[in-house]
Amino acid sequence: MALTFRFAQETDTLLILQFIRELADYEHLLDQVVADEATLRDQLFEKRRAEVLFALEDGTEVGFALFFQNFSTFLGRAGLYLEDLYVRPEHRGKGYGKAFFRRLAAIAAERDCGRLEWWCLDWNTPSIGFYKSLGAETMEDWTVYRLTGPALQRLAEPESPVAETDEI
Repeated sequence: MALTFRFAQETDTLLILQFIRELADYEHLLDQVVADEATLRDQLFEKRRAEVLFALEDGTEVGFALFFQNFSTFLGRAGLYLEDLYVRPEHRGKGYGKAFFRRLAAIAAERDCGRLEWWCLDWNTPSIGFYKSLGAETMEDWTVYRLTGPALQRLAEPESPVAETDEI
């Protein structure tokens, strides 16, 4: 079977949302999906905040990768951050994940990026093993932090109380 890739177009918004929901279901996080077609259309195609690459098997979309550009101050170069990569279960085991990473690495190289990075859930040992087989390194010395929802809004307010600390 022939595997090809194509970048998503605005007319693919519903398909992108379907893939997001399938991935979230696989990760046991479906209840956290609040994205909708209008938001995705705005963020992906009007504001161009991220890109989506589809993998097609004989012309049918079987997986997707959503990524965006970040920047490394230490490297002084942009990088690609892979937010999500998903191949439908019935199409796994065919080398499509590796093909996705090869394509993403090629995009990073074409754009003169210094790195390609992503996160992985700690329980997802099949994916962790796969990533390590590609030569990816676990970032042992780093912890991910996130501000979201009310905490983000509260901090964005100019007069919001913030705990004092001697650090930074």
